[in-house]
Amino acid sequence: MPEQTRDKTPSAPRQSQASCCPLPAGVDPLPVCAGLGADQAARLAAAAKALSDPIRLRMLAQMTAAQSCRGPAAAGSAGAQPQGVCVCELQGLHGLAQSKVSYHLKVLREAGLIRETRRGKWSFYAVDEAAARAALAELGNLLGL
Repeated sequence: MPEQTRDKTPSAPRQSQASCCPLPAGVDPLPVCAGLGADQAARLAAAAKALSDPIRLRMLAQMTAAQSCRGPAAAGSAGAQPQGVCVCELQGLHGLAQSKVSYHLKVLREAGLIRETRRGKWSFYAVDEAAARAALAELGNLLGL
């Protein structure tokens, strides 16, 4: 008989399962709720993952504190000061290679917590305050906080 993978195996019909331990009198069973949808769970997990690293938390704090780049990118920009922090500043502050800083910024950007603005060959990163507030509120609501 050919082997079936988990993805191709039809799911068995749900049957009521006997409780491993009967609830004492007066104790209600867990409430039935809609639960957490797959899309919402993936979005919240991405935000939680992005916030789970100390370097990324420090980068967010720096982006929140800094209004514009003060590194070499700022010197070469004509007109208004670019909004956000340049990779060059984050590199120097954390002592990380550009590729490592870019990786951390990618995680934050994919989680929707920061936005990237390109200006010539430079990229500037700033916290997306509305998205960060929404993600934190959604996590708080999930936990009943």
